[in-house]
Amino acid sequence: MSEPRILTLPNIVSSSRVMLAFGFIAYDGVPTRLALIFIASFTDFLDGWIARRTKVTSKLGALIDPVADRFFVLSVVTAYLLGGQLHPWQAVAIMFRDVMSVIGFFVARNVSWLRPIPFMARPVGKLVTAGQLLVFLAVLLLPAWVNALVIVVAVLGVVATVDYTLMLWRERTPKHLRV
Repeated sequence: MSEPRILTLPNIVSSSRVMLAFGFIAYDGVPTRLALIFIASFTDFLDGWIARRTKVTSKLGALIDPVADRFFVLSVVTAYLLGGQLHPWQAVAIMFRDVMSVIGFFVARNVSWLRPIPFMARPVGKLVTAGQLLVFLAVLLLPAWVNALVIVVAVLGVVATVDYTLMLWRERTPKHLRV
């Protein structure tokens, strides 16, 4: 059996978001931060597109992509929080779905009686990500919109958490025990 390739183009594109996150922390100019948000958003689309198009998918890539996403989001939220551009409640609201995803991942990996199921992005989760990116842009361009967008992201985050939980419950519960 051959070793899985780690340095695939989709994995490199996904991993680039980690470097973009460091750039976001290091540079606080509006044009630079706007560019980094747009590039990170584009790489989030591009890595999956390349993987599907070239049929170069892997378990590692399926892990790298959401980890890079969470790292970028956490870095942006932290930079905005430390820069006084977000209030703590806004940071918590923006990060809710991401924190719940990480907790769910570790529970699923460490509870022996839970059979593993492959992670798949869900439509409402993609809406949360899009909403987070809109908040990040609004902080720089339309600060008056930030509160409203954060509330939308928080509501979507709760909906996404419930959606993921129900999906996992259905997948892991034997059919004869389902309600």
